[in-house]
Amino acid sequence: MHHRSPTHTFVTARDFTPSQQSTHSAYKRITHFGRRQHCAPDSHCPKRKTTLNLLQGKAPKMAYKHEDLSPPLDSTSSPPPLFDGTTRLYVSYTCPFAQRVWITRNYKGLQDKIKLVPINLQNRPAWYKEKVYPENKVPSLEHNGKVIGESLDLIKYVDSNFEGPSLFPTDSERRKFGEELITYTDTFTRALYSSFKGDAAKEADAQFDYLENALKKFDDGPFFLGQFSLVDIAYIPFVERFQVFLSEVIKYDITAGRPKLAAWFEEINKIEAYKVTKTDPKELVEFYKKRFLDQQ
Repeated sequence: MHHRSPTHTFVTARDFTPSQQSTHSAYKRITHFGRRQHCAPDSHCPKRKTTLNLLQGKAPKMAYKHEDLSPPLDSTSSPPPLFDGTTRLYVSYTCPFAQRVWITRNYKGLQDKIKLVPINLQNRPAWYKEKVYPENKVPSLEHNGKVIGESLDLIKYVDSNFEGPSLFPTDSERRKFGEELITYTDTFTRALYSSFKGDAAKEADAQFDYLENALKKFDDGPFFLGQFSLVDIAYIPFVERFQVFLSEVIKYDITAGRPKLAAWFEEINKIEAYKVTKTDPKELVEFYKKRFLDQQ
């Protein structure tokens, strides 16, 4: 029987299941990325620059706040003091869905506002399902007496309900295109995951050509909507994984002949809020080999 307080709201999620997590610990290998990064000195009037960016729907650059990552909680771990007013983001360090929300939180500078709680999905604590999130998946967010799931819903929720730079534009054309691209992420990921057991190169051509063309829409920046936004956050955890796997296994370069995608990938890897969430490439390759190739 699940213990649910009547004041807690549970929202269904379908993101990351226990079988999708690498068996390797991500804790030790991630902490070395946590270097401080300061805003680029590209303006003599930061407040004026920030205001102009917001009016144009651009997210201003933020200084990354360094934090030490704690080891994942497992079946032997006691729960935190649940529903005590603390906002908690439950993640797995190797989950691409959870990575979306983790990046959003980092970029908005919310390390002190949203506590990161890593869960070991291979040896999950029973209290997570019983007392926090009956779906037993990550990510989930404990906020204001309720628990919310679904990574795409959560990045929008965090962007709308917390302080920090807005990660979605205000003008209607960019908002519409942004929503279309976010909706397409499911098609993008399903197509590529399915292709790993078939003609991966053919499907990769189609999907990465789609991204290349999308990146041509706006020319005022290297990102999908010109400036860094939730759209980039929705795609990068999966592009990161596909790039490593396809390069290693079938020697496929996702950026070859795609200058916009190459520039996007280069620029996004300069963002510290994202860099600290990256998974060790060797672990990614081994995990995907076991998941897709060893079963053939």
